Amino acid sequence: MEVEERERPPLPSPVPGPVDEAAPADELPTREEADALIRASSPRAPTGVRNRALVAVMYRAGLRPGEALALRPRDVDLERGRVRVPPRKGGRPRVTGLDRGTRELIAAWMRLRPARGAGPDAPLFCTLVGAPLKAAYVRELLPRLARRAGVRKRIHPLALRYAHAAELAEEGMPADLIDHHLGIAGSPTTRRYRRARPPEEAAEAVAARDWSL
Repeated sequence: MEVEERERPPLPSPVPGPVDEAAPADELPTREEADALIRASSPRAPTGVRNRALVAVMYRAGLRPGEALALRPRDVDLERGRVRVPPRKGGRPRVTGLDRGTRELIAAWMRLRPARGAGPDAPLFCTLVGAPLKAAYVRELLPRLARRAGVRKRIHPLALRYAHAAELAEEGMPADLIDHHLGIAGSPTTRRYRRARPPEEAAEAVAARDWSL
């Protein structure tokens, strides 16, 4: 009989560093390690299905933890592979892409939500009764999954975002397009000399990436 993953009480949160401070490449999870983190959650228990989708969104779409937790079902277009990322304080929303493998994980969780009492206005990634998940839950979840997956690196929420950005750079995506996709504003000087790109370009490139568990 499958044992359902429990919503464990969050551990005290670490002192946060700069939001988008780059991490050394050798400290980032590899593709194999990031996949192992996702697989470490149960594919059958409802919280495991949810956590697989949540970790995949942070890794494969490069969303910050707060952005992922702020998503609503209406923000995700599974057919087109698009996600509307809610604005941070003082910012503007942006639209980026979701690859097919990530969409499949999200779809699996969305099929379970109604039976668990989560209405359409509840956060996309919510508790089993439809309440919002806390950021502290994500901070506690990732090290627990890393231990379960045998990943020895320090895995914090932004590590998945950094790994995602590094992979895009390795695949040849221009730096300004990565910044646009991640919602990182360039300086006025660099913006002045950048060639304008269609806003859909980054979303299309990210949605077209080949990945699945």
